[in-house]
Amino acid sequence: MVAAFFGVVLLGAMSPGPDFAVVVRRAAVSGRADGTMAALGIAVGVFLWAVAAATGVAALVAASALAYTIVKIVGAGYLMVLGVRALLAARKGGGAESVPSVDTGASRWAAFRQGLLCNVLNPKVAVFFVALLPQFLPVHPSLVETLLLSTIAVLITAAWFIVVANLVGAARRIFANAAVRRAVDAITGTALVALGLRLAAATRP
Repeated sequence: MVAAFFGVVLLGAMSPGPDFAVVVRRAAVSGRADGTMAALGIAVGVFLWAVAAATGVAALVAASALAYTIVKIVGAGYLMVLGVRALLAARKGGGAESVPSVDTGASRWAAFRQGLLCNVLNPKVAVFFVALLPQFLPVHPSLVETLLLSTIAVLITAAWFIVVANLVGAARRIFANAAVRRAVDAITGTALVALGLRLAAATRP
């Protein structure tokens, strides 16, 4: 059962989406440290949704039209803000917006915050865990069983996105080229705006 859960969560993490776009851009523009912090923010968001699903909170978000819509609109707005910032950075020359070219504590905290909010403000993640967790937990799960699966989900997500951050960060010399950085900003910005619009148009499953 744990192996099956591992596989499903890994496939979910690897699916292209806003989390991937945020990690790639942070790692490309500010290096692997920022990309890793964004990955850790996403992992914390996964943990919060997993616990929320196990305790029934995520089910309320998924089932309530009002709650789902609120999270959806806020999340879509946040993705579009990130996307527009990236597009403006591309227009200015690549990586020029609020992502510093030098790794700093403020930059890393901003990266963590982006990853966290990108995940927490996505109601589709709530739906994913509401549908997933009950299949791998007993009818009346204990706290230990819930925390075990939640921890597994966090570790898988963190590992995948840290790998992505390090692979992109390792090629930072390529991304130091202004034209390449403009392309990264333009591509990820467009993707984030498109994902935001898609989320805003999504209907409750």
